[in-house]
Amino acid sequence: MTTTSTSLPLARKGAPPLPEALAAPRHSLMTRAGERLAWYGDGSGSGRPLVLIHSINAAPSSFEVKPLFDQYRGQRPVYSLDLPGFGHADRPVGPYSAERFAAAIVDFLDQVVKQPADVLALSLSGEFAARAALKAPGRIASLALISPTGFGARQPFGPAIGRPLHRFLTLPLLGAAAYALVSSRPSINYYLGKSFVGAPPAELIDYAYATSHQPGARFAPLMFLSMQLFTQDAPQRLYGSLPAKLPVLTIADRDPYVTFEKLAGFVAAHPNWRLESLAPHLGLPQWERLPAVVAALDRFWAGAPAGV
Repeated sequence: MTTTSTSLPLARKGAPPLPEALAAPRHSLMTRAGERLAWYGDGSGSGRPLVLIHSINAAPSSFEVKPLFDQYRGQRPVYSLDLPGFGHADRPVGPYSAERFAAAIVDFLDQVVKQPADVLALSLSGEFAARAALKAPGRIASLALISPTGFGARQPFGPAIGRPLHRFLTLPLLGAAAYALVSSRPSINYYLGKSFVGAPPAELIDYAYATSHQPGARFAPLMFLSMQLFTQDAPQRLYGSLPAKLPVLTIADRDPYVTFEKLAGFVAAHPNWRLESLAPHLGLPQWERLPAVVAALDRFWAGAPAGV
C-alpha cells in the first residue's frame, strides 16, 4: 500500500525537524514486514524507470542522490528510496540486516515501480541491490554501483565479532553517547569532507545533520558500525551469483572508506560487468563530477562501450 505523506517527524530535542530531501512528492509504502518506507518520485518522463538508493552510514538519505534525481527527472520516471532506519522511513530499534534492506528494495519495486527498472545504489547499498536482484531478478533491468563495497582485500567482521561489538555499542548510555559523537556537526563535516576532493557542499552537511538527529536515528547506523550488514566474500557469494545477462556498471576511483583491490579482476572475468573510474573522486562523484557520471550512465544504459 502506498500513501502520500507531507508530515514531518519530530526531531530529537534541540535539532531541527527533517525537511524534504528532494523537491518532489514524497510518499509512504508499507512493506510486507509491516514497516513504513519513504520514497520520492517524478513520473513525468518516459521510458524505463530509474531507482536511486542512498548509502549506509551515520547520516544517509535521499539527499545523497539529489544531483542524479534532479538530472533525470522529466527525462524518465525517477524514484529515490529512503531505506529502513533512514530519512523519512520508520526507524525502529531493529533488527537490521542485509536481507531486511534487500527485501525493502524488492517490496518497493513490486508495489511502486511495477516494471523492470535501472537501479543505482551507493556504497554498501550496492550489496543490498545485488541481493534484491537475486530475490526478484525480473524487477531489475540493470545495476549501477557507485563505490561498491565487497571488493576490498580485507574481509568484514563475521558474526563472532560483529554481534558482541553490536551489544557493546548498544549498551545503555554508551550507544547514545557514541552516536552523538559521530553525528555531531564537526564530525559530519569531517567525515563527509573525506569523501570530497574539494569542500563538501554545505547543503549536504546540513541535511546529514538534520536526518541524523531524528528519533531512532542511531539504531541502524550502530548496526552498520558493527559490520554485520556486510556480506563476507561478496564477489563469490553475492555479485558472482548475479545473472550473466544482467548489465552491471561500477564507478569507482578512490574512497576513504572502501577499497577495490578485487574489483578490476572481477570485472575482467565477468563480461556483463564494466568499470569506470571517472577520476578524481572520493566516493560521491555525483556531487563533484556529475557530467562525467551522467555520461557514463547514459553510455551504459545505451549499451555503448565504456569511456576512457
